[in-house]
Amino acid sequence: MQPWTDVALPALVGAAAGTHAATWGMYKDAPHEGFAWSTYLRSVLVGAGIAPLVRLALGIPLAGAAGIVLLFGGTYAVERMVHEVYKTFVRRENQAKYALPMALAVDGRVVRSHALRLVLGVVYVAAVAVLFAAIRGFERLTAPVRPGVLPIVLLGWAGGWVSALGSAWKGPPIEGFDLRKFFRIPVLALVYSVLLAGLTSDYLRISVAAAGFTVATAETYRTLFFPSTPRGKFAGKPVLFPEQLRRRHYFVPLYVGISLGVVAAAALAFGSPREGLW
Repeated sequence: MQPWTDVALPALVGAAAGTHAATWGMYKDAPHEGFAWSTYLRSVLVGAGIAPLVRLALGIPLAGAAGIVLLFGGTYAVERMVHEVYKTFVRRENQAKYALPMALAVDGRVVRSHALRLVLGVVYVAAVAVLFAAIRGFERLTAPVRPGVLPIVLLGWAGGWVSALGSAWKGPPIEGFDLRKFFRIPVLALVYSVLLAGLTSDYLRISVAAAGFTVATAETYRTLFFPSTPRGKFAGKPVLFPEQLRRRHYFVPLYVGISLGVVAAAALAFGSPREGLW
């Protein structure tokens, strides 16, 4: 075991991914629900904790910049999934402060049975696990044949559909169905699948990392270009903590710094010898 490449470096990359996610979440939500370090640091610690496991599960080598990029995207996706599963199926919270219920809901009505939500949460996680197992199984089945770009891109696209279907389940009963919004996530995931196929030919690494970068890109767009538009869960809700409209800007340099760091790592990865398909 090499502590730096197996634990310390992945944890550092995971902490960066978690910080990035925590910052856009805080930026949009703090004016409505206030700021707490415990809430902000939760994603940071979860990202740092799961990144070594993500690296191990996906077999991501960290010998070069390509591995850093893939691990950042993969950790981002898994951290967001953990976050959403916890909010949707596990957490017990008064939903009155939200315009959109964060807990599992059917036609906008929260499923009151906590036990039922837990069971459905297990089913959901199992379904995602089966999907990723199927991707890995298909990869092994076709191992004797050199992989082509098309199947890798299409399989990499799968992670985007997981996110899109989850959003389509939660939002439309309250805010209506937006066809452009529904397809935006899969299209972004498709673009990232094409890009990441230049760094690796591993189906699962592409799928998970593409999902992570898709979420990061979509939320960065919403945060930077529509800073005054609250997330759907607070649409129409009053700003209860106006001081946070000023304080949230203190975190912007950190957010931009992490984003530029990932872009720099990607540029370095594409400029170095790599195992991608193009």
